[in-house]
Amino acid sequence: MATTNGIDFLVKRDNLREGRFAPASAPDDVRVEPGSVLLRVDRFAFTANNVTYAVMGERMSYWDFFPAPEGWGRIPVWGFGTVLRSACDGVEAGRRYYGYFPMSSHVVMAPDRITPGGFSDGSAHRAHLHPLYNQYTLTRATGDDRADALQMLLRPLFITSFVIEDMIADADFYGARSVAISSASSKTGYGVAFQLAERKRDGANVEIVGLTSPRNLDFTRGLGVYDRVVAYDAIGSLPTEGGAVFVDMANDAAVRAAVHRHYGEGLLYDCAVGLTHWERDASRVESALPGARPEVFFAPARIKQRVRDWGPGGFEQRFAAAWQRLVDALRGREDWLHVTFDEGPKAVERVYRDTLDGRTVPDEGRILSLG
Repeated sequence: MATTNGIDFLVKRDNLREGRFAPASAPDDVRVEPGSVLLRVDRFAFTANNVTYAVMGERMSYWDFFPAPEGWGRIPVWGFGTVLRSACDGVEAGRRYYGYFPMSSHVVMAPDRITPGGFSDGSAHRAHLHPLYNQYTLTRATGDDRADALQMLLRPLFITSFVIEDMIADADFYGARSVAISSASSKTGYGVAFQLAERKRDGANVEIVGLTSPRNLDFTRGLGVYDRVVAYDAIGSLPTEGGAVFVDMANDAAVRAAVHRHYGEGLLYDCAVGLTHWERDASRVESALPGARPEVFFAPARIKQRVRDWGPGGFEQRFAAAWQRLVDALRGREDWLHVTFDEGPKAVERVYRDTLDGRTVPDEGRILSLG
């Protein structure tokens, strides 16, 4: 996948609907300073999670990972990159890494904490950012495009699912009998429900409720991890006995209000996670609602806590085991996740706008390249 011209996809920080492609230096013209490497961004996934990065760009410093012209931003994505040129011992040209990249054809990094399994980007502008996002894992090409796609599409989302479910279970479900998940058809919502279903098989006494749009009812029921699935306009039909925890992937003001008003003071915890419905900001109504006030969930903070709790290697081992169980469960489930591969600026812009406008479907995974 040779790149002859550099290119960046930029979006206006204060108006995500305004995007443009900007020419960048061709790889052969990029100066690689001592201690730095130039990587080609081979492929990356784009999901609603990436829109969340953009919406929360200022508040959570996501714009700081990859500098852009004043007022513009490069949205972070998860994918694979190959080292084109290296002036850094321990990171050789030709090596392939999985991690956090910009929506660009290539990127310069300054590897630090280099091990046989990868490195951390030690670029000065990333020093204040959470180390979780600065780590790059050495990988070898297997020729299995679907396996690569699952890693790009699901692994970053599933680590969020994993720590959300861990937090809720660790708190004994906040004393609630039900866990209701909005955007239940989403990949992160599915991951939370998948983990909860496993915990139920180990004896947990909790009902897993999926909340979704009418068009996604059949798909969400077919996932096989929810005890009950209802459309947003049927939230009032849910039983309220025993109270509930709300895992809010949608950030839809109307949905949040309906959940809070239905459960009232029986809503014992509200975990605000995603921004699937990013233009219907639920924070506008939360102060007037009964029940628990929403608490914004930040996965890196929970990961950091569990790394301390579980000791050296403990988090990695537990997550790796959970990830493998998910991969095994999805083997042969192309009906659940149909992967498409596209490349070039037109494809990238089309997928970006479709995701921004909510025109994507839950059984689709989009893998892109600007090469």
